[in-house]
Amino acid sequence: MGQANSILHARAPLFADTRAARVASAAQGSAIALALHDDLAAVERDWRLLEQNGDATAFQSFDWLSAWQRHVGALAGTRPAIIVGRRGAEVQFILPLAVERGALARRLVFLGQDLCDYNAPLLARDFARALDADKFEKLWYDALDLIQRNPALRHDSVVLEKMPQRIGTQPNPMLALDTRLHPSGAYETALGASWEALYNEKRSSATRRRDRAKLKKLGELGAVRFVEPTDAELAATFDRLVAQKSKAFARMGVPNMFARPGYAAFFRDLALSSRALVHISRLDVGDTWAAINLGLTFGDCYYHVLASYDDGEVSRFGPGAAHLRELMHCAIRRGCKRFDFTVGDEPYKREWCDTEQLLFDHSSATSLRGIPAAAYALLWGHMKRAIKHSPWFWNLTQRGRAVMGALRQGPKAGNDAD
Repeated sequence: MGQANSILHARAPLFADTRAARVASAAQGSAIALALHDDLAAVERDWRLLEQNGDATAFQSFDWLSAWQRHVGALAGTRPAIIVGRRGAEVQFILPLAVERGALARRLVFLGQDLCDYNAPLLARDFARALDADKFEKLWYDALDLIQRNPALRHDSVVLEKMPQRIGTQPNPMLALDTRLHPSGAYETALGASWEALYNEKRSSATRRRDRAKLKKLGELGAVRFVEPTDAELAATFDRLVAQKSKAFARMGVPNMFARPGYAAFFRDLALSSRALVHISRLDVGDTWAAINLGLTFGDCYYHVLASYDDGEVSRFGPGAAHLRELMHCAIRRGCKRFDFTVGDEPYKREWCDTEQLLFDHSSATSLRGIPAAAYALLWGHMKRAIKHSPWFWNLTQRGRAVMGALRQGPKAGNDAD
């Protein structure tokens, strides 16, 4: 893992035209042959097999990324650039990339990069034993050359974000590139076989007493139930999550992600059609849907992705925190071994987690036109990390956002942070 010491690629990309628009030729000079696809359907079978038999995160699942391309990428004019590496007939890795349009230049990014908490290739289980970092770095530049040979996929810069240190049990080969730390980290905890043992280990007796007291207060407002909605309730539950989360964004003074083109449709599609991947749940207090969550189950892991809570009277007694406890209990019942809180440095994640995963970014230019975009990504990443890792500056930023949100929305009661 090197430090970002050069914005312009050391290797000049190749720009020769090729007649193949969907599948490009194999790269030469390596035991692994590379092929390029700009149609996800063309690699769906290999992709799903590698999901089942290799190492990946939920954010590299075919269901997640194909839905993203349908609802978000296609609207924005983003073109997939999927690199498949094979040794003989066996797929060794799939690298889900894409080329997106910018104001002045085109960027090569991970497919669905903004909405993926982790961005990485899918790897065969024995990938790390067969290919060291130096060999993968050569394959990376071969892949860049292959993409640049396709006129529809030429790009001016490479901006890769939120790359984890490990993919399953293997080191992430993308960290052979020049990288820098992402502004935020990611957190997970091992669940074990017993919710009671986990709860007693992670929460002090005083905290457990406070949890019981809040749960009792919620019970005074109505019967408290953990609910996994039926098919008939899924759409309404998801719509309420979006409404609750949108109000929370407004209170915090941050942009509403669901207002971005295709974002709400993307999550709604997944929630209603990808039941093997997406898990929707609620905490009901009487007739009030007090807290709602959209999580992902993939392999042995539960991913905590979207959470919301009602900002009425129930908000005074921590329905979101109560729902989180029920979710962890539910994940253990489902046979999950890990609970991944995903990206973000919120204090509650540190309270529960036993593992922090560092994330890394990479930016470089592949043409003179791409230098400003690569430099901006580099500088903006350094600035965000400096802000987030300065308690005084970060608290000031959050307070400023909250004040702006309050001015726009008016005062709202309720704080579910604890």
